[in-house]
Amino acid sequence: MSVSVLDVIRFLGGVSGLLQVASVLGLVLLLLKAAQLYLHRQWLLRAVQEFPSPPSHWLFGHMHELQNGQELQELQKRAEKYPCASPRWLWGSRVSLVVYDPDYMKVILGRSDPKSDGSYRFMAPWIGYGLLLLNGQTWFQHRRMLTPAFHYDILKPYVGLMADSVQVMLGKWEELLSQNSSLEIFGHISLMTLDTLMKCAFSYQGNKQADRYSQSYLKAIRDLNNLVLSWIRNVFYQKDIIYRLTPEGRWNHRACQLAHQHTDRVIKLRKAQLQEEGNLEKVRSKRHLDFLDILLFAQMENKSSFSDKDLRAEVDTFMFEGHDTTASGISWILYALATHPEHQQKCREEIQSLLGDGASITWGHLEQMPYTTMCIKEALRLYPPVPGVGRELSKPITFPDGRSLPKGFLVLLSFYALHHNPKVWPNPEVFDPSRFAPDSSRHSHAFLPFSGGSRNCIGKQFAMNEMKVAVALTLLHFELAPDPFRLPVPTPKIVLMSKNGIHLHLRKLL
Repeated sequence: MSVSVLDVIRFLGGVSGLLQVASVLGLVLLLLKAAQLYLHRQWLLRAVQEFPSPPSHWLFGHMHELQNGQELQELQKRAEKYPCASPRWLWGSRVSLVVYDPDYMKVILGRSDPKSDGSYRFMAPWIGYGLLLLNGQTWFQHRRMLTPAFHYDILKPYVGLMADSVQVMLGKWEELLSQNSSLEIFGHISLMTLDTLMKCAFSYQGNKQADRYSQSYLKAIRDLNNLVLSWIRNVFYQKDIIYRLTPEGRWNHRACQLAHQHTDRVIKLRKAQLQEEGNLEKVRSKRHLDFLDILLFAQMENKSSFSDKDLRAEVDTFMFEGHDTTASGISWILYALATHPEHQQKCREEIQSLLGDGASITWGHLEQMPYTTMCIKEALRLYPPVPGVGRELSKPITFPDGRSLPKGFLVLLSFYALHHNPKVWPNPEVFDPSRFAPDSSRHSHAFLPFSGGSRNCIGKQFAMNEMKVAVALTLLHFELAPDPFRLPVPTPKIVLMSKNGIHLHLRKLL
């Protein structure tokens, strides 16, 4: 009996010793991590010492600016008070320099710094590593491969397809007007831009605006717009393994699955069409290939360097970017015109003199609506579809005013703050299309609705064409006015959204 008691005592003593050792090791590791965070914060503080900013909390940084629903207003205050750029702390050990000056923009966009992995990696489970997330030589190869999909000869016949999709949407609006004169337009416009994209870039034949799969895809995209931003900004979600276990993480996973099911169906359908007798050689002989056909033929010719994963990443990327940003742009343009009836009427008169009843609109018409184009650009200035992009400096940078940042620092190019910067645009909140009159002059990097430099939006001409077609045909059919009881509240997600939708009163024109 005494022996067994001694054994137990020794065992407990051994366990106690192990626990003590583990506790000491845990404490040492904790102290090392704390020291690492402290040293990193000191490095960050030294890096931004030349750039003043609003007061921040040592732990929570400027998170209050992001959580009170006033993020865009806070950005405008920064642009007014702190010249060129100012640091914004997400939390104690993470900061980025928010840039809203055209000279600073020009310097950064003239370089080849990669997208910030600390932010953009959160989009990878959704869109994979396509043109938006790729960097370096692989990005360059994919960009060069896909550029022919946006050649003028490819874009010209798309105008008719765009018009068809817009007419379907306007027909739906006419039916809905009998129930209510006020309409939430963003959802309808998203369906229309997805329909257009499917017909133009993915060789789809049919009406995606009446397709239940389109509705579920768009719902997934709306969810992901919110979820990705929440993931980026939550300090407790930075470890993927932890995030996946949370309700938001599981929701994100389900939304990604829905988005992928949609793109997988598109790829599978087009592959089947190409395999039909005679189709493959007929398409291959075309002078210019559509977006998806370029990808499929690239894979057929060299599957080892362009995998199924690469293919789906590019399709997922363009499926999202090609419809959501354009939907945002068109929705805010129509809202801007609704709130400025005098400019709306001048656009309508220009379009009526050009198109008559609008039975047909062609590529040639798009360059013959100068005032409408001025209004579209001014609306894009006020409401840029992509509020900002991030970069991680691959080498030190010195700005024109002599201030500098070290390699590895994060910068956020805020196009929204740039477009609302009173030092760049006098009276920035006033809707003034004359800013974009043919004889006007401005800094080359004062207006960046499609970013700039070598990584500008590959589909910017496609997007501008679609905006012109949608605006022209809408103004021919309807008079627009804001709903005074449901004014939109702009909010920056991956694209510029409205917290409560964009509601307009529509009156059918005879």
